[in-house]
Amino acid sequence: MKRKNKLPELLAPAGDIDALFAAILGGADAVYVGGERFGARAFAKNFSPEQLLLAVKLCHMHGVRIYVTLNTLIFDKEIDEALSYAEELYRMGVDALIVADLGIATLIRKRIPDFELHASTQMGVHNTEGVNFAAALGCKRVVLARECSGEDIKKIVEKSNAECEVFLHGALCVCHSGQCLFSSLVGGRSGNRGECAQPCRLPYNNGKYPLSLSDLSLANHVKELISSGVASLKIEGRMKSPAYVYEVTRIYRSLLDGVRNASPEENRRLREIFSRGGFTDGYFTGRVFEKMTGVRTDEDKRTSREISVTEFALPKIKVSASASFKRGEACSLSLSALVYPRWSSEKEAAVKEPARVCVTVFGDVPNVAENSPLTKEGLLARLSKMGNTPFSLAADDIEISLDEGINLSPSSINALRREASSLLEECFAAPIDKMGKEREVDGESKEDFSLPHFDKRNESLTSTALFFNYRALMQAMQKNPGLLSGIDVVFVPLFDYKNLEENMRKAVTGVYIPPVIIEKEWEEVKAEITNASELGARYALVGNISHLALISDSKLLPVGDFRLNVTNKYTREFYASVGVCDVILSPELTLPQARDVGGIVITLGRIPLMITERCFTKENFGCESCGKAALTDRKGAKFPLLREYSHRNVIFNSSPTYMGDKKAELKAARINKTHFIFSSESASEALELLSLYKLGKALALPHRRVGKR
Repeated sequence: MKRKNKLPELLAPAGDIDALFAAILGGADAVYVGGERFGARAFAKNFSPEQLLLAVKLCHMHGVRIYVTLNTLIFDKEIDEALSYAEELYRMGVDALIVADLGIATLIRKRIPDFELHASTQMGVHNTEGVNFAAALGCKRVVLARECSGEDIKKIVEKSNAECEVFLHGALCVCHSGQCLFSSLVGGRSGNRGECAQPCRLPYNNGKYPLSLSDLSLANHVKELISSGVASLKIEGRMKSPAYVYEVTRIYRSLLDGVRNASPEENRRLREIFSRGGFTDGYFTGRVFEKMTGVRTDEDKRTSREISVTEFALPKIKVSASASFKRGEACSLSLSALVYPRWSSEKEAAVKEPARVCVTVFGDVPNVAENSPLTKEGLLARLSKMGNTPFSLAADDIEISLDEGINLSPSSINALRREASSLLEECFAAPIDKMGKEREVDGESKEDFSLPHFDKRNESLTSTALFFNYRALMQAMQKNPGLLSGIDVVFVPLFDYKNLEENMRKAVTGVYIPPVIIEKEWEEVKAEITNASELGARYALVGNISHLALISDSKLLPVGDFRLNVTNKYTREFYASVGVCDVILSPELTLPQARDVGGIVITLGRIPLMITERCFTKENFGCESCGKAALTDRKGAKFPLLREYSHRNVIFNSSPTYMGDKKAELKAARINKTHFIFSSESASEALELLSLYKLGKALALPHRRVGKR
């Protein structure tokens, strides 16, 4: 969906109140912040409820929209708290909520249909169908994956049913957002829960930094971004200083207003503010095989420290007033302010005229003056004293209607002024585009677009397996024809299904859909799905919301991969409601949590930790090492890399998950649906692992347990 405004919104980060001031002063049209819970930056200062309410009011006074992050995965026991938090934010007047968890998104949509939702980049949306799926859920805007190229962005914007937001500047994750389990499964700190320990910034392979990407800068592509039709351009940096926020926002404000790309001097200044050995635009340009990695050098750190720290203070909002002091009547004071929205998703013609916010309060009845009656001069002096309020009121902007010969105590006049200014401030606790209108928490949700739906077959899956290496699978089956006994569905990568021997397709009935499918790959993947279905495939392992539309015209029945990040029963129930056969639960769940959610649990195999847009095998080891390469960390742990469609990489955990000798524990937790993953194992290794698992024997290799590192 192309925006209706001439320019896209400039969206700046704020990790605390000072950074919020900096963003507003720097020229942001909107800011995004996090509260104390449920935000993907748990280690930012973030905002208390009191600070959030203040932030909302201050933003709206200056015509700036404010969005709050609720973009972590939510556990069952947190659902009620998260819903209450969303309702609290709604009542504060937050303009939109940024969400990632489908379960909480659907609940908020039902509970508060009037609350604008934005789909976080954590949803992993990288194609048109992904945007349209989010739109059908009720999301007005979708934050596209950082890996989308400029060409992808333009095509998605033209065909999608929601506004699109694009990252413009700041830190890059090497893994596709929402798909990283490295910090969680290896370090015990979940990136999907806002606690990322940044293992990608650590050295591997003898002191090298192959996973540390340079920061993003699209300062040289601003004109192209404007013409693409995107609704919003987002600066990353809720962990950054107010000085960083101000300087970066100020530069991009100038570029947008001038409809121009950055000058050499502006690029130099951006690098001085913060960089990791420079910037990259590799994803946007599609040149992902050029150098994109970088680390913070001593020179980078020294330059950043030399940026002057500025105190940021917002100017006061000018208001006008009219007051009445009449004999025998309660005195009154009206205050009004004009709100000039910096950006609106509505047509520009509809927001050219500023909105007027006005309040009126009544006070005491004046007395007959025995001496020293009220004068206009005295009233002007007292009413214009706005003190510590965010408002300023000049005497010239006050109209006074005053009867002669009356009096009123100074305390009554002061109380009238304080009540009016307090009430006026409360008026800004409403979204900019709905200021002065009634808002109701309860109501009927309206969904403008339909979701894909599948008719379930009367089947129950109790055991599934995914073999990334179809050759190893065929060799293992030749050695042991009964290898797959007891496994309901076996999956192999979609593009390998046609390579299976015909007699093996009776045992292998599932295809694993590539987790990432960009616009230009869509038709090729869809054609391959049709081919696999005609060859006998019956199931598809889907790991992205767009996959449901992808297979909707085929005869394949979807099974949800762990990549769907199902961590609560509401997300699981949502997928069931559209016909997903069953779901493999997030590996971040403990056994009791998995039991309560209900679904399939990974109990054997190396779990994928990252999926990268770049081929790190080619870059660090050479193409001849494809399928055999591994990253080695400082402790000597090896993390295998395998090629993913088309030249992406999957990085697997160094330690396999293994529960073969814990079947009693699984049974006690009522876990009766299991999933096995075979990645870099040879045929012999796969046979040995399956044999040990079926016999319930212990695994001699280092391994992890479900719910533990």
